[in-house]
Amino acid sequence: MYRADELAFSAGIAVGQLIESAGRAVADEIVRRYGARRTVVLCGPGNNGKDGAVAARYLRHWGWPVEISVAEFSGAELIIDALFGAGLNRDFPAELAGRINGVGVPIIAIDVPSGLDGNSGQPRGACLRADLTITFFRKKPAHLLMPGRELCGKVVLADIGIPAAVLDSIKPQLWENSKPELRSHGAATHKYKKGHAVVVSGPRLSTGAARLTATAALRIGAGLVTIAGSAEALLVHAQQTTAIMLASISGALDLSLLLSDQRKNAVCVGPAAGVNSGTRGSVRAVLGSGARTVLDADALTSFSQNPNELFELIRENPSRPVVLTPHEGEFGRLFNDLTHRSKAKHERAIIAAQRSGAIVILKGPDTVIASPDGRAAINMNAPPSLATAGSGDVLAGLVTGLLAQGMEGFEAARAAVWIHGDAANRHGPHGLDAERLVQMV
Repeated sequence: MYRADELAFSAGIAVGQLIESAGRAVADEIVRRYGARRTVVLCGPGNNGKDGAVAARYLRHWGWPVEISVAEFSGAELIIDALFGAGLNRDFPAELAGRINGVGVPIIAIDVPSGLDGNSGQPRGACLRADLTITFFRKKPAHLLMPGRELCGKVVLADIGIPAAVLDSIKPQLWENSKPELRSHGAATHKYKKGHAVVVSGPRLSTGAARLTATAALRIGAGLVTIAGSAEALLVHAQQTTAIMLASISGALDLSLLLSDQRKNAVCVGPAAGVNSGTRGSVRAVLGSGARTVLDADALTSFSQNPNELFELIRENPSRPVVLTPHEGEFGRLFNDLTHRSKAKHERAIIAAQRSGAIVILKGPDTVIASPDGRAAINMNAPPSLATAGSGDVLAGLVTGLLAQGMEGFEAARAAVWIHGDAANRHGPHGLDAERLVQMV
């Protein structure tokens, strides 16, 4: 945003013009949502405070009772937080935050709530909790990353006259994840053109996760899907599946032979596979085959004692995409120096992707998808109902199915995460389990 401002100034847009537009945008949004009431604008020393002063001028002109203050807000019926913007570089006082939050009236934040780090989405000391946040030109990471997303309340993005063309110079590498455009297949297509996904099964009493993964791969459009596992496990699968094929394997060598058929072009290893040497052998076989690969759950934890071994295997064939799908616990086992306190979530995911050579889906309510080339996306559409057993297995299957169809790795991961959240939203907040989730795809 600093660079965007500089480029706008170079294009002949005065700083005062941007401040005037920002303050007017804040006043417009407040009037749109609230009736006139006693309003206190808390103004800090920088441009954020100047934005607040302009908003106060407009509201006063429109007949609102408005006061400008630094720290006095007794009797306020609405508070405009113009103390600090996204670039806060020191902790916000807990005592002041507590008093402002405790007033019990709507708080409208300009740019981000004071106390919130605009890059990480983490509070610096204490933080105000806004009902509405008005930001400018483009969202900041704090508007999407937790807990910043909740602290911001409703986020409104206002156009204040910065030309969109400045992005050509800035070349941003971080996006809000959005609805994907899925590949369409022509009338002459056939099942092998839509790819053949393989899911490696867990043992006899741990087969459900692989079925969820395989079903998700089939429903997202893979032309063929096979579950590969032991004969004992396949007897269980055979009672539960119809369109999904079964292949008997007794170890990594059998899996390698199965994948020697190059039409089997995308493989998922990990869902309920077991944390053991057998799972490590399966991962080696899959990565050695050249197939597009998704490594989930136990496939990740099985390398927790020697993550570099996994990363070296991935880097042996950089031409095919590999996607890792860790939640925070699994992420910490592979990248134990990248704790949530060390860097912002998107920065941790990018470093992990570059270190491993894989696309990383760092899961959570604010899932981040990161590529080794530095691109990253933050997902916003995942509802709390996705916090249910088997949900991650469905996501792994969606990625696998899209990879089987030839989708570029980072785009396949982005699309799968968005579709996963959309399926849960379309189901609704109550009664969602993984079996219902996969049927919503």
